[in-house]
Amino acid sequence: MKTLAVLISGGGSNLQALIDNIEAGNINAQIGVVISSRKDAYGLVRAQKHGIPTYYISKKDYKDMDAFNRVLIKKLEEYNTDFIVLAGYLNILSSDIIKKYPNRIINVHPSLIPSFCGKGYYGMRVHQSVLDYGVKISGATVHFVDEGTDTGPIILQKPVEVYYDDDVESLSKRVLEVEHELLPKAVSLLVEGKLVVEGRKVKILE
Repeated sequence: MKTLAVLISGGGSNLQALIDNIEAGNINAQIGVVISSRKDAYGLVRAQKHGIPTYYISKKDYKDMDAFNRVLIKKLEEYNTDFIVLAGYLNILSSDIIKKYPNRIINVHPSLIPSFCGKGYYGMRVHQSVLDYGVKISGATVHFVDEGTDTGPIILQKPVEVYYDDDVESLSKRVLEVEHELLPKAVSLLVEGKLVVEGRKVKILE
């Protein structure tokens, strides 16, 4: 059975969606470890309730990024990580980690990439930008992680209609529901070996 490391920074609702789908038998994998960049992230509590080892690892506690990366990689290796899932993780992974796990790291983003993504687009900022621009469609994207920011090959996407009277809270709630649907599906395809990356395109095998 493949082992996942889930990296979080907040409430961990996408983590919960993964846990629920694993326990329901929809994902043939186990979560070996949950690592948070924030000490007070509720996602840590969610993991602990299911007996999953948790760690708080913040780059602020290390003298430089190299030291931080060494600790993070060591923890990933300690739990025999096969795949890394970024579920609301607000840090940018170093090239060392990305090269160590090529096409084995995926991220969920709350917009239809390549719109409203990249540097500075995270969390509620994404939804505020969507509303400010006045677009009619937003959505969620699950993609592979490369050395850019939200630039890796796209695995799954699903649109969400933007209503005239939406605010950040109402829009984010509907997008999050789609994230909870797409991320477990993408993880299942990943661990089953059903994703083939061909340049910028991802082929999903039957």
